[in-house]
Amino acid sequence: MLARTADSLFWLGRYMERAGNVARSLNATLHMAALAAPRGMETAEWLGLLNATGTAEHYRKLYGDPTPGQAARWLTLDPLNPSSIASCFEAARRNARAVRTALTVDMWQAVNDTWIDIRKLDPDGADGDRLMGFNDWVLSRAVLFNGAAMDTMLRDDAWRFARLGTMLERADNTARLLAARSAAFLPGAEEDAANYAQWQGMLRSVSALRAYQHLFRERLRPARVVELLVMRPEHPRSVTACYEEVNDILSVLAMHDGEDRLACRRLAAALRGRCVAHSPARLMDGGLANLLTEITEGNTQLGASIGKCFLIG
Repeated sequence: MLARTADSLFWLGRYMERAGNVARSLNATLHMAALAAPRGMETAEWLGLLNATGTAEHYRKLYGDPTPGQAARWLTLDPLNPSSIASCFEAARRNARAVRTALTVDMWQAVNDTWIDIRKLDPDGADGDRLMGFNDWVLSRAVLFNGAAMDTMLRDDAWRFARLGTMLERADNTARLLAARSAAFLPGAEEDAANYAQWQGMLRSVSALRAYQHLFRERLRPARVVELLVMRPEHPRSVTACYEEVNDILSVLAMHDGEDRLACRRLAAALRGRCVAHSPARLMDGGLANLLTEITEGNTQLGASIGKCFLIG
């Protein structure tokens, strides 16, 4: 496969996944901000989300301290934010158009129809009471795209590169969300009743609340939340599950020899190994922050390595 084609497929997967991730996190933050407002922590909730998306510094340069309305607009339709939902859909469509013949009809329609619909929105189309409905629509479009890919795409290299981008973005999102709420997982946090809402918000951000209840059948505990989102391969948004799939894909792609490609695969395997090398108790004893730093930095290195080995630029 041409490197340019692989690059477009990889970023198509990343941008569609990123749009859905932002929508999930926005819904969770709306819920958390409503709970936190009486404690005067509403601004902290929005700042945590901006940190998780990696756009806090850029936002502050433009708009100063976050307010709910401005932060929501920044993350949904603001063209100045390259990671806003609108920007992600624009970039996804641009990449999909570049590899139109590598996609199925259903995949292309999912991306193109989404792009057409979001361009029809006015600048206030996701403000106020319309924000929750907008987020639900974004989630439905991301799920439609992933479903079309799963159901209609040949399991060839085109599939592998699109899926590689999706899973790398997903792993990064889960790790960053945990890092943004790391204060709720510090030693002794279980004794703070206010942190219960933080753990619930974290699970909502990755659609894992029901999965937690099904697997553990007990009230929320920080060690269990960390176990589910970092170590458990059963949940498709856990860091371990994402890296297992990334490693499997790179194992196939790296069969075309080359020391750089083997190094890329080894890096993915090492990241997966770090996720399962610690017990939940050890992470709750102060090791979580270091692990999340290793994961986010390693994810950046892995993305660069994948670009060097297989993509352009």
